[in-house]
Amino acid sequence: MAQTVDPRLVTFISNEWNRGVPIEVETAAQNIASRYGDSVVGIIFYGSCLRTGEIEDKILDFYVIVDSYRNAYDGRALAIANKILPPNVFYHEMDVGGMTVRSKYAVLSADDLMFRTSRKCLNVSVWARFCQPCMLLMPRNEEASVLISEAVAQAVTTMLSNLRELKPDAVESRDLWVEAFEQTYAAELRSERSGKGLEIYLLDQDRYDQLTPVALVAMGGEDEVVIKHYQPTRMQHLKPRLHWWARRWNGKIVSFLRLVKATTTFDGGIDYLAWKIRRHSGVEIEITDWMRKYPVIAGVALFWNLRKKGAFK
Repeated sequence: MAQTVDPRLVTFISNEWNRGVPIEVETAAQNIASRYGDSVVGIIFYGSCLRTGEIEDKILDFYVIVDSYRNAYDGRALAIANKILPPNVFYHEMDVGGMTVRSKYAVLSADDLMFRTSRKCLNVSVWARFCQPCMLLMPRNEEASVLISEAVAQAVTTMLSNLRELKPDAVESRDLWVEAFEQTYAAELRSERSGKGLEIYLLDQDRYDQLTPVALVAMGGEDEVVIKHYQPTRMQHLKPRLHWWARRWNGKIVSFLRLVKATTTFDGGIDYLAWKIRRHSGVEIEITDWMRKYPVIAGVALFWNLRKKGAFK
């Protein structure tokens, strides 16, 4: 179960979903959902294509929320892999009206969604993504819509609560979100250049500025004057730093393991990773046939070389 979430924040999130999506997005989501049958609780559309509205020659990002991994897969291997190191990530491609629509989607159970958007979860990847704009598509029923909206609202309070623990004097929307994104990007293996946090904030500035007061009230509604004059003790200052240090190490290790796993589930995965790294960091990677044949071994070998070149942070 999710932690108690302020209904006003849940309403804010639900209201964001009261808009349409391009037919290419809807069709891709439906086709992906068909792979998992009755196990699908809902599809979450997120990422750069949602933020910018650009689809052609881009890759759509989805999370497929399922009721259980056992129900989602025919075989046990993928279900076990998804349970041990969630999520599993796959590639999808189809023609929609003459356009090739490419998608990357992750499979996550409803239970894992609830846990990984909560403050109990050390790893940042899910709560850092879903505090950003997203769209719920194809919910199974009203109960599923409520569950997922509560999880997304929970991701917002988790993000800001963890940041405010580190920066208790941060109260302005821009300061909160830019710093939060910088901290969470640093807690994963990222190929983006510095300044990504500000870019993400500016793309949806009005949305974040409207969301912030609602989220702060949901977190307890502290008075701004009290916040600005709060002086933590040395131990109180050290504790959140240790928390974020742990998140960084956890995030980088888990991100690396997920990259290695993705090479076995993601068709053309090593080529996709090379493209994404080149696009975001400018680092060129030559992918050979041998690498495509042995993606796991090649991925591990490439990792340290790419790290030295600055492809990951």
